[in-house]
Amino acid sequence: ARRAEDSPSHSCGPRSTMTTMGDLPEDVLVELLSLLPARDLLRTCRLVCTQWRYVVDLNTLWKRKCQRDGFYRQSLDRSVSDWRIFYMLCHLKRNLIKNPRAEENFQHWTLDANEGDKWKIEDLPGAHGSNMPDPTVHKYFVTSYGPCFKSQLITLKKEGYWNQLMDEKRPEITVKDWYAARVDCGCQYELTVRLLSQDYIVLEEFHPEPVFIEQWSDAKWREISHTFQNYPAGVRHIWFQHGGQDTQYWAGWYGIRVTNSSITIGPQT
Repeated sequence: ARRAEDSPSHSCGPRSTMTTMGDLPEDVLVELLSLLPARDLLRTCRLVCTQWRYVVDLNTLWKRKCQRDGFYRQSLDRSVSDWRIFYMLCHLKRNLIKNPRAEENFQHWTLDANEGDKWKIEDLPGAHGSNMPDPTVHKYFVTSYGPCFKSQLITLKKEGYWNQLMDEKRPEITVKDWYAARVDCGCQYELTVRLLSQDYIVLEEFHPEPVFIEQWSDAKWREISHTFQNYPAGVRHIWFQHGGQDTQYWAGWYGIRVTNSSITIGPQT
């Protein structure tokens, strides 16, 4: 028969000298947990025990992760109140426009208007053109003598931006586009960006006046930029459209040139 002393004791005996994770000081636990991916922290570590949940929710842990991943600047200390959300936005941040530089033909773009001799892709600098300030950009889209417009529809949930984040935090949405003309032909450029609800109702819009470039211009590439702030709750999609045409109705591809478009969400780091 098994003796009583062979069974595990349930009495409170002397404490083991072995240190457990629960024995670690809070600052050491913050340092260790900050090494883990955010997904593991939120989906696993936070559920381990009350202490770990408390540490994972600490602002200091997420600030440490920002420091580790290069998102932190000392100047942010006064402006950032929620370092976890700040980290998430920085981690998610990327260009939401797909194929912005014409490297994949017209993939991901919807050709809303394709008149004249239609949209075309050319290599920089192009005839009577100039190079981009960014040397990593090698191609551009070019319009013709009839209206040429193309667009992309971005669904934010598919890109990782959950509804509560968009509605409660209203992170900045920054839109940028680059356009240029040929030296020898006048042209017109237009841009429209809309923040849409789940049912595609326009909640806010950026639609500046069309840009008209006269013949014999300098053909330099110019950037247009806009940041949406304090927009209404309910933004679920972003619709981006740009294009134009030449203003002299010449056969061929003498219209506005566009490339390197971008939409980013989150802080300007």
